Amino acid sequence: MQKDKLLTAIVDDHPIVIEGLKNMLKNEPNIEVVGGFQNGAEILSYLETGNVDLILLDITLPDMNGMELCLEIKKKYRSVIVLILSNRTERSIVVQTIQNGASGYLLKNSSLDELRLCIAEAVKGSICYSKEVMEILSRPSRNELIAAPRLTKREKQILELIAQGKTSQTIGEELFLSPLTIDTHRKNLLQKFQVRNVAELIMSANRQHLF
Repeated sequence: MQKDKLLTAIVDDHPIVIEGLKNMLKNEPNIEVVGGFQNGAEILSYLETGNVDLILLDITLPDMNGMELCLEIKKKYRSVIVLILSNRTERSIVVQTIQNGASGYLLKNSSLDELRLCIAEAVKGSICYSKEVMEILSRPSRNELIAAPRLTKREKQILELIAQGKTSQTIGEELFLSPLTIDTHRKNLLQKFQVRNVAELIMSANRQHLF
């Protein structure tokens, strides 16, 4: 076996998909498929003793969610490259898997050329998507379609100070208000922007050019 070959594992709950990918990749000079696994437990067990450089991972598995499995693999085996190969087209799933450490996301109808390209990009440390996934990501999300909320002058003031990373205590001292009043404004801002935390609040306000 050549040392420059990527030892590749395929994780999919459909044996026919595993066999199809094995056949597709068998003539690739830089890839050696070390096995096909039909659930998360099997690949996690194999990783404890076997060497793997690249995992082609489906999102829908019988025993665990592929997004969670990706996160678990990357926590334990940081050098392993994970590429998602799935039929799931929800933008939120694509984004979450990349946040969980995946190096790319392809749909199962992708061509061999697209898969080759994504593998090459992932090896270089880049993140790569198939053409259809790029189109999904380019569409505005629900949050981006929501009109910018109307803010009072005080809320705009506090929002800018929050974006600067200042605490409620510090903001209260600057504006001669109690920290409790600032916390109330924070909660109101989260509700107005329909977000869950300060990080999302700042991202949403940035997208709507409020800074």
